[in-house]
Amino acid sequence: MELGIIIAVVVVALVFDYTNGFHDAANAIATSVSTGALKPRVALAMAAVMNFVGAFLGQKVAHTVSDTIDPGPGSHGLVIVMCGLLGAITWNLITWYYGLPSSSSHALIGGLVGAAVAAGATANWALVIEKVVIPMFLSPVVAFTLGFALMLAIMWIFRRANPSKAHRGFKVAQTVSAAAMALGHGLQDAQKTMGVIFLALLTGGYVAESDGLPLWVILAAATAISLGTWSGGWRIMRTLGRRIIHLDPARGFAAESVAASVLYTTSYVFEAPISTTHTITSAVMGVGATKRLSAVRWGVAKSILTAWVLTFPAAAAAAALCYTVARLFLP
Repeated sequence: MELGIIIAVVVVALVFDYTNGFHDAANAIATSVSTGALKPRVALAMAAVMNFVGAFLGQKVAHTVSDTIDPGPGSHGLVIVMCGLLGAITWNLITWYYGLPSSSSHALIGGLVGAAVAAGATANWALVIEKVVIPMFLSPVVAFTLGFALMLAIMWIFRRANPSKAHRGFKVAQTVSAAAMALGHGLQDAQKTMGVIFLALLTGGYVAESDGLPLWVILAAATAISLGTWSGGWRIMRTLGRRIIHLDPARGFAAESVAASVLYTTSYVFEAPISTTHTITSAVMGVGATKRLSAVRWGVAKSILTAWVLTFPAAAAAAALCYTVARLFLP
């Protein structure tokens, strides 16, 4: 029975990974598409490939996710993990439907914690606060500030450049920055699914805590997020690329470069599963504010902020509800 539940958890985890891909595809490419630097299908193909490659570049974030809760051994622990995933998927689909770029990362952690609390299992609150909650508030502030600063530097450095030449140059540069952003997305978000699968294997006794991630887990997670990315996330792409602010290639390049840098730093230095959505959205707002503060559509930004604040508790509540229903069928 446990093997069947583990297989079901792996399948649901890969479904989450797929929804993460189409939900967050806009993160990497919305700015490039909105500025005309890349055609939508070309951008999606590039993002899918870079997501796949990025998944193989580290395991630190995956181990952080797997340490978020201790669901306990056996079938009951696996049901908790399953309900955490279902809560995250539910919130992902709701925010995708309404075109809100919420955080798949926080939905996943919130779902796991919500299911654990509902089941009376152990949630590692110290890790959640240090690696999730604090970065949740700091990463958008850092991205906004760095985006604003980098764009000011670009405006000063190229103040005497020929506008049309600079425009063309930054369109080319955006291809590189968008690829870097997509690579960072794969590095961060594919690892989160790997972490959940690893947690399920730990719970079922199929791996030890000291083991590395099995190659098949990395390959499966990389493939699922890439396929999800290829399927696109057009609703959210419109929000990021056009509704927050109308971007030009220079601002698109600055936003993507800053977001990618923050993703790499938090993955390798802090081992923190931060939100790619929060990071790129905040960077877009930061570069947009260099035009003038009124250039940013703060009403849209407020809606996004609301989704950010609600994500962790909403996913937790959805997961807790899933566990409440599942408990009725447990022996």
